Order: sequence, then C-alpha cells, then structure tokens
Amino acid sequence: MVDRVTYIPTTLIDRSFRERIVIVGVQFPDTTSEELERELDELTLLVDTAGADVVARIVQRRESPDPATFLGSGKVEELREICLAVDSDTVVFNRTLSPAQHRNLEKILGRTAIDRTAVILDIFAQNARSPEGKAQVELALLKYRLPRLRRSSGSLSQQAGGIGTRGPGETQLEVDRRRLVHRMHKLQNDLKDVERTRAVQRQSRARGRHREVTLVGYTNAGKSSLLNLLTHADVVAENRLFVTLDPRTRQLALPGGETVLVTDTVGFISNLPHELVDAFKSTLDSVRLADLLIHVVDGSSSKVEEEIAAVRAVLKDIGADEVPELMVFNKSDVECSRSMELAQEQAGSVYVSALLGDNSETLIEVIGARLRSSDRIFTLRLPLDRGDLLAAAHREGDVVSQENLENCVEIRVVLDPVGAARFVDWNVAS
Repeated sequence: MVDRVTYIPTTLIDRSFRERIVIVGVQFPDTTSEELERELDELTLLVDTAGADVVARIVQRRESPDPATFLGSGKVEELREICLAVDSDTVVFNRTLSPAQHRNLEKILGRTAIDRTAVILDIFAQNARSPEGKAQVELALLKYRLPRLRRSSGSLSQQAGGIGTRGPGETQLEVDRRRLVHRMHKLQNDLKDVERTRAVQRQSRARGRHREVTLVGYTNAGKSSLLNLLTHADVVAENRLFVTLDPRTRQLALPGGETVLVTDTVGFISNLPHELVDAFKSTLDSVRLADLLIHVVDGSSSKVEEEIAAVRAVLKDIGADEVPELMVFNKSDVECSRSMELAQEQAGSVYVSALLGDNSETLIEVIGARLRSSDRIFTLRLPLDRGDLLAAAHREGDVVSQENLENCVEIRVVLDPVGAARFVDWNVAS
C-alpha cells in the first residue's frame, strides 16, 4: 500500500480550467519526514506558480528507486487508481526521473508523468522575456528533452532513389534527435556571442572603475524589491517564484559620493537543475565577478537555514563561493519574521524591509564600508612641486591622512588596483 495519500478539498480549487496535479514524494533512508514535507510544500508552490493545482499528495517510503518505474510496479498501479479517482491530468515526482522511468510511468498511468526539473523549466519558459533569456531557457529545455525524445511509431523517412541511397534510411526519431542537436549548437553559439558582448561591457565598466555589487538569494526572497529600494529602479517585483530571469543593473550612489553598480540576478532554489546552471552561465558570471555579493534572505521563511545552504551550494557550483558576502535578512515587516533576530546572530549582517524601506540607510552604509574594506591603504610620498599628483590622489581614492615632510608630502590613501597602478612610482609602503 502507498504509505500516505492526502487529498486536497475541491472547494479550495476554484480554477477548474487549470491542470489537476498529483504530486508524489518518495522518502529514502537519507531523507527525514520533515525534509520530505518541506520538499513537497515547495513542489506544491512550484506547481501553483506553473499554473496548475495540486489535488492530491502521495508519500511513499523506499530503500532505493525502482529502475523501471521509480516506485515499483505494484505502487504504480495504486498510483494509477488514485489518479483516476481525482481525475488528474499530470503526476509530478519530487525526484528526477530517468528517461526509461518517464516512459514506463506514462505508459502505465495513462497520463503525463514529469519530475521537479520539468516544472522548474516550465516556469522559466513562462517568465523568459529577453532574447537572451529565451535562448537560455530553450537550451536548458532541449538538454532536458534530448535523452527523453521518443517517437510512438518506428516509421522510416523516405529517401530518393539512386546508388548509395537505397536501404531503410533514417528513422524519424534519428531525424528529430539530429534537429535538436543542431538547434542546441546554434543556441550555444548565440549565447557565446552574448558572453563575448558581456565581457566587453565588463571591461568598459572596469575602465570606468565602478565597483560591482550583485544580489543573490533564494527565489522570492525579495531581491528585485531590494533593487528598487536601493536604486529606485522600478523593476517588476512580484510575490512569485522566478519572476526575474534576466539580470538588471542599476547605479547606486553611496554616502561618500562613490557610485557602484547593483545587479539583480535569477533566484536560486535547492537542487537547481544542472541544465539551468549550464544555460545561464553567462548570466551568472555577474555573480562570480562581483566585488560584493548581497545575499538576500527571507527572514519570514520557516526554512531559513536550508535556503541559505541551497544558495551557497549554487555559488560553489559556479565558482563564486570566494566572493565577499553580505547577509541581508529581508521582510522584517512581516508579522512572523525573524529578520532582526537573525541579523543579531550573524555578525556583520543587516535586516531590512525592502517593501517599507526600514533600515535601508544602515544597509547602504554597510555596503560602502564593506567595499572600502576590500581596498588597500597605500602610503605615497609625492614631491612638493607636484600638486597635480596630490590632486589626482584625492580624486582617485579616499585620503586617510596627509603630512608635509621636508621635501615631500606623505599621504595614506585607499586605492583600488587601478589607482594603485597609477601611483606605483610613489608608493613606499602598504
């Protein structure tokens, strides 16, 4: 018997035109019941974001997945009866299905069977807006679909007569697979062009000497709202998962007069599909190359620790785990929020309400201080008759101290690598 079935009352589903979904959670020995429930709660939210309704939730315990059907033949028959009882359109599994499991399940259940990765890819496909974002999502979808490609009939395509052309020809499945591979290569080349363009833009920004700050965090943590608060960007910010796919960069003026660039990025999620990480590599480069990461955390979430761990796992995957990080606990205005308490526990972190603007001044001051702390203080000795050098030093960095000596002016100044290179001939200590 299936271990547990939870039916969702039909009175809670008032949009009959939406797909009816049964979600299946499988608990293996390395997963606790609490972890599985959190996974299923998140999967339910993903399904709702994709535009469907969960009508039943099934939990099954297993020692290991069945190679053919993931659940085992007997359990799949029980699942089929449940799907018929609730008249579901689709079954969604919390774990990744192999192509063989995918095919066998659909054959037995008589309806679509997909996994969590397919749901996330569907949400990304709905939210992609820019040509780059659409190309990235399409590439991820093709990578996911290629090993699952199948054709119900084994028909053969016709070939023209002539020497060297006789024989069975290509199967339609082979033709479809070849077309998918060709399309994937074209998308990869297009995205390489985008990556080269971004590299040129980054070089231009480096010459402009603007520091770069990137917002990262679990999906729906409030990154876009925080970007609006800091930079008055007026970008779309909704209480939905994965609203932001395309990076948006805006300028932020710090209290000392310095201008930095703030970039909002795609939200992360636990076990983010590798297809998405690979496809969004050019977009996620803004994270890896940032001077400072602002890690936005939903302080009202009941699984703060798990979400922080999930974000840091993705940062490690893309090689951004060494970038300096500033923890910002958002949604302090929510009644059940623990933002203030969490900020006190995490040294150097800040709490804010991106919606109401609470504590935003403190956050901006901390961002400026963290960026300045990553710079180095250099001691320069400038000739007394080189007032132009002294003026340039004041323009290039923040002068900490200045002392007139017998034949020179000694100043201690905070300089970035570009500024330090310009004054290398007058640097005496650092």
